[in-house]
Amino acid sequence: MLEGLVSVGWMDCLTQAELCHSFEVTSSTTAYFPQGSTLKERGSVLFLQSLDAREIYSEVMQHLPQLETLTRETFKTKLAHHRWLVSFTFGKEDLASHEYKKLKALLKDAHIQVGKVDCVIEAELCSSFYIQKPCIAVFKGLGVNDFEIHHGKDVLYNIVAFAKDSVSAHVTTLRPENFPNHEKEPWLVDFFAPWCPPCRALLPELRKASIQLFGQVKFGTLDCTVHEGICSMYNIQAYPTTVIFNKSSIHEYEGHHSADGILEYIQDLVNPSVVILTPDTFQELVRRRKPGETWMVDFYAPWCGPCQALLPEWRRMARLVNGMINVGTVDCQKYHSFCQKENVRAYPEIRLFPQGTNNQNHYQSYNGWNRDALSLRAWGMGALPRESVDLSPEDFRNKVLNGKDHWVLDFYAPWCGPCQHFAPEFEVLARMLKGSVKAGKVDCQAYTHTCQNAGIRAYPTVRFYPFLGTNRRDQGGEYINSRDANVIADVVRQRLQQLSPRLQGKSSKLKDEL
Repeated sequence: MLEGLVSVGWMDCLTQAELCHSFEVTSSTTAYFPQGSTLKERGSVLFLQSLDAREIYSEVMQHLPQLETLTRETFKTKLAHHRWLVSFTFGKEDLASHEYKKLKALLKDAHIQVGKVDCVIEAELCSSFYIQKPCIAVFKGLGVNDFEIHHGKDVLYNIVAFAKDSVSAHVTTLRPENFPNHEKEPWLVDFFAPWCPPCRALLPELRKASIQLFGQVKFGTLDCTVHEGICSMYNIQAYPTTVIFNKSSIHEYEGHHSADGILEYIQDLVNPSVVILTPDTFQELVRRRKPGETWMVDFYAPWCGPCQALLPEWRRMARLVNGMINVGTVDCQKYHSFCQKENVRAYPEIRLFPQGTNNQNHYQSYNGWNRDALSLRAWGMGALPRESVDLSPEDFRNKVLNGKDHWVLDFYAPWCGPCQHFAPEFEVLARMLKGSVKAGKVDCQAYTHTCQNAGIRAYPTVRFYPFLGTNRRDQGGEYINSRDANVIADVVRQRLQQLSPRLQGKSSKLKDEL
């Protein structure tokens, strides 16, 4: 219990009778020797009457030196270039303040110093940070304005975890003095209230996101119970509300309150994958789409719960089909009469406007149970012309094994769930490799013998069959252990680069012979 604070030992007074006698010890007892005390100075030693471990611990903690007290004069100089955890108190000491004495030892490996400020004495200093009640704050060694206040439980190990996370993250507690106002860099500001559980759950996610987006976006938090005026100015009516300030433009974050959700939203903001449609742009882009274009459009209302749940999945799906399908959204609260005219009766309404149709008004509605990115992508990809081809045993033998093209094959079974999930991914792969490698599919339920000869033992299995300048002898091809189109494409391209000198050499030899 006292590890890192006090060294603990024991003495046997039967074998060390003279030493015990010098302290006038006649029965079992515990003595606390403060730092700097000596055996000769008996008055400096604290004898404890209790033999209960917790009572001894409590007594010793009360007699340990207090945290370093910071004043207005020493605050700026000490915190300018060093990390500090500071406990802001308002006069009275409590049991928690004695527990905080452990912080110095617990934060030693993180190089965080520990101190305290009494806001009754240093009222002006605390007021400058808008601190109105006891709290813990971490100053990150970048000046007194770069700090973060702890809003979690006042439990010692929670505070330690917060301090270590905070100094490695890039989240700042905002005040009127440093609130972003037409800054050059984009800012993500979390408007919150400390009493709100979802707000407290979001704070560690903000720290994670700030590390991933360091140098691209600055992160700050604003306590609306302290700064009501600023929150009213931006019409904050619910907590947490997360807003991105990008110079003169303001975007309210809609999506999961997680680091990954925020990261995806920022990436989408920088490089939008979803087109925000108006009635005019809908007519121009969707109705009068080019013959080779396909559109997927989400008709939604901002107040609709399922619409909010769909939004991050819709953005993720848009990135997955980028370059193959155009993706858009229509806000039916903003364009209510337009949505009524389009016969949108429920939200979200997901529609696919296919390519190559004479009727530009023709669309398909999504009736699937799952609205995750992969399910939506599979539905959308199913409306596109296939780039992969189905292979029979004769095709496999004549075109793949004895042909003069590079092939990547998907060996699958129709009843196999993972195969069904992989099918749209394989279509993406076929489009990525179009022009350099052909893509084919072999149904192992229909052509069992072909798959057995190729050594297929699991579904789906991806094999690469490169053209080596001669007839292929190996029916097994080259196994690729991935179901990610990007990974498979990279493997195939690297393999083609390796084969390129070899194929060029064979071509040169053939010309010489001719």
